[in-house]
Amino acid sequence: MKEIEERLEAVEAALEMAGIAKKEVLTLAELSKYTGLSRSYLYKLTMRRVIPHSKPAGKMLFFRREEIEIWLLQNRVSTAEEISSKAVAYCSKNPSHGR
Repeated sequence: MKEIEERLEAVEAALEMAGIAKKEVLTLAELSKYTGLSRSYLYKLTMRRVIPHSKPAGKMLFFRREEIEIWLLQNRVSTAEEISSKAVAYCSKNPSHGR
């Protein structure tokens, strides 16, 4: 019986995430589930004006999913292979720097 309950909870969670992923505008609670970031941390980010958000009534927080995805993917870190390829390309273009 416990295994069935666990599977049911997993299915319910997956359905909830699918619903959240389709929404254009998310609440703080939905954003927390979507990103895995705690509600308190997200609230701190809004207070510091780090994360894009809206406060239409001055109290409730709303987030545009598309803006959040862009925000989450900013400051990309290059892989070691990408850095190595750039270094090789730079050194082949500038032979005096490759020594």
